[in-house]
Amino acid sequence: MNVRIESSWKAALASEWDKPYFAELTRFVKDSYASATVYPQPSRIFAAFDACPFDRTKVVIIGQDPYHGEGQAHGLCFSVPQGVEAPPSLINIFKEMSSDLGVPMPAQPVTDLSYLASQGVLLLNSTLTVEAHRAGSHQGHGWETFTDAAIAALNSKRENLVFILWGSYAIRKGQFIDRSRHLVLTSAHPSPLSAYRGFFGCRHFSTANAYLAAHGIEPIKWL
Repeated sequence: MNVRIESSWKAALASEWDKPYFAELTRFVKDSYASATVYPQPSRIFAAFDACPFDRTKVVIIGQDPYHGEGQAHGLCFSVPQGVEAPPSLINIFKEMSSDLGVPMPAQPVTDLSYLASQGVLLLNSTLTVEAHRAGSHQGHGWETFTDAAIAALNSKRENLVFILWGSYAIRKGQFIDRSRHLVLTSAHPSPLSAYRGFFGCRHFSTANAYLAAHGIEPIKWL
């Protein structure tokens, strides 16, 4: 099966491409794009991997679904294309970054997190496609197995990564990560419904950078 994905990830996930679940997932996704409006555009399905190669990954942030509104999803979790109105969770992420790092919020709203991906932050949704205006519509069709495999590859083949898990869904997905090899940070989700229950004040950004620096890895310029 010819999957268009960044070369180091294609190698790291080589065992997945010919598995029955991936063939079924591929059929489901192709049929979905042919019969409904699906996000992101096909060329952006693997954008998180393309923007952050396997061997350059330093930090992993796990999301759930792509945004399901028009023009929002572009393959990076919590991120929308520049110029698109920032979703509430993304606004809260920047509020915590600013508070944690003591850096003012940007004068102009930043919505595209590609600048983080280029530094080694893998912005990975658990499910990589979604039908328009139907949250969770592509869950349970194989994407979760695929993204579990990506996390497992990082867990076993890399060392001293930081995994950032916000909310119960991400925490469950990352429960198998080896805490003796990596730093795992957990908190409530940045959604307005839960941010005040532990996301604000979690200080994950400074904690991640301190861990990276302690292991001789260049920290992330979050803001």
